[in-house]
Amino acid sequence: MAKTNLVWLRNDLRMADNPALRAAHLGGASVIALYVHETTKGVRSPGAAARWWLHHSLRLLGKDLAERGIELMVRSDDAERVVSAVATELDADEVFWNRRYAPAERAADTAIKEDLRSHGFAAHSCPGNVLVEPWDITTKQGKPYSVFTPFWKTLRDMPIAQPQQRPDAGDPIVGSNADDDYREPKWADKLGQHWKVGEAAAAREVADFLDRRLDDYAEGRDFPREDVTSRLSPHLRFGEISPRQVWHAAQAVAHADHTRQAAVDKFLSELAWRDFNYHQLYHRDDIATVPMQSKYAGVEWRQSEGDLTAWQQGRTGLPIVDAGMRELWETGYMQNRVRMLTASLLAKNLLVDWRKGEQWFWDCLVDADVASNPGNWQWVAGSGLDASPYFRIFNPVVQGDRFDSGGDYVRRWVPELAKVPDKWIHEPSAAPKDVLEQAGVQIGETYPAPIVDLKESRVRALEAAGRL
Repeated sequence: MAKTNLVWLRNDLRMADNPALRAAHLGGASVIALYVHETTKGVRSPGAAARWWLHHSLRLLGKDLAERGIELMVRSDDAERVVSAVATELDADEVFWNRRYAPAERAADTAIKEDLRSHGFAAHSCPGNVLVEPWDITTKQGKPYSVFTPFWKTLRDMPIAQPQQRPDAGDPIVGSNADDDYREPKWADKLGQHWKVGEAAAAREVADFLDRRLDDYAEGRDFPREDVTSRLSPHLRFGEISPRQVWHAAQAVAHADHTRQAAVDKFLSELAWRDFNYHQLYHRDDIATVPMQSKYAGVEWRQSEGDLTAWQQGRTGLPIVDAGMRELWETGYMQNRVRMLTASLLAKNLLVDWRKGEQWFWDCLVDADVASNPGNWQWVAGSGLDASPYFRIFNPVVQGDRFDSGGDYVRRWVPELAKVPDKWIHEPSAAPKDVLEQAGVQIGETYPAPIVDLKESRVRALEAAGRL
């Protein structure tokens, strides 16, 4: 009698290099795939923009699985109840999944594994979502890394497992149960204008990046007007492509042309930064709520809903910050350097709790990742272990002049400033009256005055840190 195995999919919505899916398929077993919209206590639910991506990714994956004879079931409930009930319903022999690393996720997975085994089901977890398992990379003292550079130097010399092939094709089935009760809000229509979702789109994106944009990546990634980033972050967040696939695809480029090795290394160091955030996530308390450096639990944050709202809406009066926040709202994405500038303004100049900003990004970003989103926020806020110390405070005017000197990025996302000359594009409030009149800008009317004095607020932030 043929075996029936259940694969519980989470952040691994792909066919290729999916260890749990492949293990379930070995030996000719019949495979059923399950995705659960979890209500499990403590497990973080996707934000609104990520929920849009997830819905479309599941539909595409359901079609791909069906073509290989695998049904995709989608359920909503506490995962322990659902996984056990589905395994019982299917009379499954074994249950497989790829590991997760957040504290609440691990606790849930441990409880589910114990429950399944107590009911006679074999349950297996597989490595599939990071380059190296967090417990397999340690300092010479056998401790977790807390600084990125030595982490990266160690990781780059470790053997990264080769990606696995897709499971063999079975007899196609008619459709799948991949639809859920998701109702797409009207505002989500715009996201589809900026993104292609799914495993095939992820494969095209990495190929296009390595072919056309890699060589300009190291320098161009800091300039928001340049289209040189990989745009792989949402695909990695949902596991439409694995980090191992990206790693080996990039290494193949360097092996074919050694002159591109430096560009490949820079890109792979950023991929390793993703692993580093998962390293922190695994070894510490919930980094979305708990500062990695305990002394920063004592920061006296300002309570200013007005400032928070102005920041969220891109109405701070600081053009490159406003451009970033408006790009986020329109596309579900923000260029990396601009993410740092917007976060620094909130957590340091405005002295608003970084967790409020992290939650806003969590809801608005299509690539909001359980490790990278809070990890990057803590880095900017100064509470992360890999130090961007608290005294490093980005000046958005200086940064704008340096990385958007012609104002192209600002003019795209803050069109009311389109006619402001380059000299004043990043600080229009300081422009002469006649310059503003010619540009059709009225500070405080057509464009807001800065909500914070950058010099005074920098001093305030340093004083707040000095009291810790």
